[in-house]
Amino acid sequence: MRPRPEWGASGRTALGAVATALMLAVGACGGEEQKAAGGGGGDAKPAGKIAVLLPDSASSSRWEKDDRRFFDQIFERDGLTKDDYIISNAEGDAAAQQSQAEQAITNGAKVLLLVNLDNGSGATIIENAHAQGVKVIDYDRLTLEGDADYYVSGDAEAAGRLQGEGLVDCIGEGTQKPRIAVLHGAPTDSFADFLKNGYGAVIDPKFESGEWEKVGDQAVPDWDNQQALTIFEQMLEKSNGRIDGVLAANDGLANATISAMQSRKLDPVPTTGLDATAEALQNILAGDQCMTVYFNIQEQADAAAQVALQLVRGEKVSGVDTKVDNEKKEVPTVLIDPVTVTKTNIEDTVIKDGFRTWEEVCVGRFAKLCPPESER
Repeated sequence: MRPRPEWGASGRTALGAVATALMLAVGACGGEEQKAAGGGGGDAKPAGKIAVLLPDSASSSRWEKDDRRFFDQIFERDGLTKDDYIISNAEGDAAAQQSQAEQAITNGAKVLLLVNLDNGSGATIIENAHAQGVKVIDYDRLTLEGDADYYVSGDAEAAGRLQGEGLVDCIGEGTQKPRIAVLHGAPTDSFADFLKNGYGAVIDPKFESGEWEKVGDQAVPDWDNQQALTIFEQMLEKSNGRIDGVLAANDGLANATISAMQSRKLDPVPTTGLDATAEALQNILAGDQCMTVYFNIQEQADAAAQVALQLVRGEKVSGVDTKVDNEKKEVPTVLIDPVTVTKTNIEDTVIKDGFRTWEEVCVGRFAKLCPPESER
């Protein structure tokens, strides 16, 4: 059985409230007044370091460009110095991540924020940390059958539903029996499983009824964009170039399919994504991608940081009253709600939130597709 959020009657609205309450409870609103006061955890000095263990930077631009940046900003805002926390990147190597976890503990880490590379290595990191009295927060990816103390992530099933609904809207009713390719995320990633549950609930009935035709369905190992390109080129070859839409689990995979279409000089087709990368926003403005899904990663990092700060300061963790089943235990959880991003609401979502800027999107040939500088 796949893991599922135990939301109760109040659903995702309550989860958003939980995240908000958590951050308010520990003063996560930022600002100069908070910074002067020593940040979200008050003036209590951490009893140890916090270690953030990121998974890779080669196949995804997100971890280094977004999560690392936000954790640096949040920890500094909340009164920590570089001596109080560690951020490591395993570069896709599970053994390296295990070594980084051990080194962090040796260097004084009392809380690990873990983005696992697979469930097995993640569970081992958690077990070893607990044996040394160190708490672990699963960040972004739930470690199935692991023993994490907390879990903080985006609501992946909800994001998957938005992807499925977005593809349905973008396909519309004008195409008779559209031929659809599906590229799932890494088979070792529980987040990819949650996504699949979400969009599967929307698009699988289309395939089962015969309204849509599935021309390809494959998971992409390690979310690797180059492998996604190869997989999609094979799908194009098999279908004689006749693909009318793509459910891509994230923006990197989406861009790989777009590159394959362009190399064959094929017209763009409705394509989904996730992460609201600058590249995805450019593809959306150019009409090569119909939508992406956005989690406010700054909000997610902030919620995770506040749990970590309370733990490392020996305080009782407040505001986390939702749980997710990881197939071994019910893990106390904070989930962040997703938002659909299309050409019509880029300004009101990722730009307004400060997650992206027009300056990083509107470069080169894309500049003419952006609002005039006077209107930004």
